[in-house]
Amino acid sequence: MTISGKDRIPPHNDDAERAVIGAMLIDDGAVFTAQQYLRSDDFYSPRHRKIFDAILSLSNKNIRPDLLTLNDELERTSKLDESGGADYIASLTHAVPSSANMEFYSRIVQDCSLRRGLISISGETGAKAFDETKEPKIILEETQEQLFLMSDPQRIYKYMKLEEAILPAVKRVHHLFQTKPLFTGITTGFTDLDNLTSGFQPSELIIIGARPGMGKTAMALSMAVNISVRQKIPAAFFSLEMDHQELMIRLLSSETGIDSRKIKTGFLPSSGFDSILAAGDLFSTAPLHIVDMPNMTMLNIQNMSRMLRLKEKIEIIFIDYIGLISEDNTNVPRWEMISRVSRSLKGLARELRIPIVALSQLRREAEKAKPSLADIRDSGSIEQDADMVMFINRDRELDKTVEDQAKDNNQKVQLMINKNRNGPVGTVNLMFLKNTVKFVPFTDEHS
Repeated sequence: MTISGKDRIPPHNDDAERAVIGAMLIDDGAVFTAQQYLRSDDFYSPRHRKIFDAILSLSNKNIRPDLLTLNDELERTSKLDESGGADYIASLTHAVPSSANMEFYSRIVQDCSLRRGLISISGETGAKAFDETKEPKIILEETQEQLFLMSDPQRIYKYMKLEEAILPAVKRVHHLFQTKPLFTGITTGFTDLDNLTSGFQPSELIIIGARPGMGKTAMALSMAVNISVRQKIPAAFFSLEMDHQELMIRLLSSETGIDSRKIKTGFLPSSGFDSILAAGDLFSTAPLHIVDMPNMTMLNIQNMSRMLRLKEKIEIIFIDYIGLISEDNTNVPRWEMISRVSRSLKGLARELRIPIVALSQLRREAEKAKPSLADIRDSGSIEQDADMVMFINRDRELDKTVEDQAKDNNQKVQLMINKNRNGPVGTVNLMFLKNTVKFVPFTDEHS
């Protein structure tokens, strides 16, 4: 006996659905993971859809979802009984072996949802194809549109009328007119750079490029310290190259002025450790969040960024560096992988409405002359996607103007802004303090 298509139970996995909801109730991070993969109608069970919506409603209100808050939310909306009741919801927390597998559970639920969607679309398309009053090309276009909507990972599209878009812009201009701030974005602590850019603006993707050993990480750390430690602005630093201990040594060296090699070996001056303790106290109060995870994929970065934005209210992200972001599909050519990463970073900056500063390697040819946009390594899409591109340049002629570079701790460096979508381009002079691996504004006292 064969079962006809209409008598088959649509694809679903009740255990995976229960595991997803259970994980969301015991782990804050699971909520953010689920949001990247699922929406409520991906769940086959109507009660799971209602519970999922209630959890997201709590999360959007900055209320941590747990059994008590969830039951209260469902009762408030008169959906507790429809969701299975308090006893059923409590059982969900026992249905998940570990929230560490949240991505796996979510993919199972999503795959089942996609299968149901394909079955529905194929059925509708078949019915339309039998209707001779419908044009085949129109049927094809409608089917393609449905499949495209299914293939988008977010499957959420927004539009607004001009009247809706213009009001926030007018309000922003009015605020600027009244306050007349010197800078409209997040300032880096380098005055000449901030004068050119007016600060790093929300939704911008900023690329800092240089050859290895020119100080990309030091530049990003100097900016992060100026922003987070000095200004107390919450920031995140994704370190794909150095572990957090190496970064801390650099931060302690830059703050105390003690040679980083002496800190690493413990050969400190007599008052050195007191300075280290004072710097430690200063850093312990700074809202700077270090993400130390090698082989991070773009999805890892997106999920962590969204969580940090929501939980820690971060206002800027640094990524060191773009070429080390891994790709799940190893068969993808490197240029295509970097293009995907570049587009995703720009999309993430727009989604979170904060600037993202990503470091990038330059081609070897950049050592022979001043770097240009064509020297960005691996993909031209970085240049296209970025709102601002700047290069660290140690011009060989500059070395001649600084006496005895080999012995001098201070080194004059150019920060060249070669692209600035929202403002002017230009060159800023900085000073690199080699022993403490730190960038500071260029002044006569450092020359």
